[in-house]
Amino acid sequence: MISLRGLTKRYGGTLAVDDMTCDIRAGRVTGFLGPNGAGKSTTMRMILGLDHPTRGRALIGGRPYADLRRPLRAVGAVLDARAVHPARSGRAHLLAQARSNGIPVRRVDEVLETVGLAKAARRPAGTYSLGMSGRLGVAGALLGDPPVLVLDEPVNGLDPDGVRWIRRLVRDQAAEGRTVFLSSHLMSEMQLTADHLVVIGRGRLLSDTSMTEFLAAASPASARATVPDAQERSALVRCLTTTDGVSVETSASGELAVGGMTAAGIGDLAHRCGVRLHALSDVRVSLEQAYMDLTARSVEYATGSAERGGRQ
Repeated sequence: MISLRGLTKRYGGTLAVDDMTCDIRAGRVTGFLGPNGAGKSTTMRMILGLDHPTRGRALIGGRPYADLRRPLRAVGAVLDARAVHPARSGRAHLLAQARSNGIPVRRVDEVLETVGLAKAARRPAGTYSLGMSGRLGVAGALLGDPPVLVLDEPVNGLDPDGVRWIRRLVRDQAAEGRTVFLSSHLMSEMQLTADHLVVIGRGRLLSDTSMTEFLAAASPASARATVPDAQERSALVRCLTTTDGVSVETSASGELAVGGMTAAGIGDLAHRCGVRLHALSDVRVSLEQAYMDLTARSVEYATGSAERGGRQ
C-alpha cells in the first residue's frame, strides 16, 4: 500500500502539492487523474524519493522509499520510459538494474519475454520506438516482482494491441494482490482499467472514490426505453409523468428519454402497467465528462471553451 499523509511540496512561491492525504490500496488499480500542472508527476516523484516533501510523508508499505534496502523488490515504477542510455541495449539496461538489487539474471529474460521485447533485447535502446521504450520501462518495473507498481502514462506510444496488453497486465497484477497506481490522460482507457480514482486539481485532492461511485455521483438518475407499440408507449408515459420528480421526452423513433428514474425503476413500472419494452438502459456520463466537470475550475492551462466551463 502507498500512504500519503499531508503531502505538500513548494517550489519557491509555487504550491505544487497541497496537503494531500489518501491511501492507494492493494488489490485494485487506482487511477491517478488531474489536469496538466495539477501535481501528479510531483506526487509520484515524492512517492519514489526523487523529490523531498516540504511537509508530510509518502510511504510505501509503511516506509519512505529512501529506507528501502532493495527498492526494485518493493516498488516498480515507470516515470520516463526514455530515461535509458541510448547506446546500451535493452537487456544490458535491465541487467544493470537487476545486479544493483540482487535480482537473478534469469529474471531479465523473463520480463523481456513478458513485455514482448525478447527479439529486440540486444538492440541499442536509442533505436527503440516510443512504444518499445514504454515496454522496456514496464519490464524494469516488473523486474523485482514488486508488490507495488507506480506507472505514469504507460500506454504512451503503444498501438491498440499494446494498450490492451497494458490493461490486462495491470489488472492481472492487481488481481494478484499488488498495489497499482496508474496515471493517464486517456479517459476511455482509464474507465476500462481502473477500479478506484484519485483526482487532483491545482495540487489539492478533489476525489478519492471508486470508479462506480465517481460516475454515479456525476450522473443523475436517467434512462432510455424503447416501446414499440404506440398505445403502450402512451400508457407508460402517463405512468411515468404521475411519478414525482420524473420527466419524459419522446423521440420520433419511439424512444423515451426519462429523467429522474433508473432503468430498474422503469422496468418495474412498465411491468405493473403491462407495457412491453424492446430496450431499456441507464444513461451514464463518461469518465471524461465526469472528470471535466469536476476539474473545470482546476485547469491551469485552459482553452477558451474550458475557461467558460461549457460543455461542447
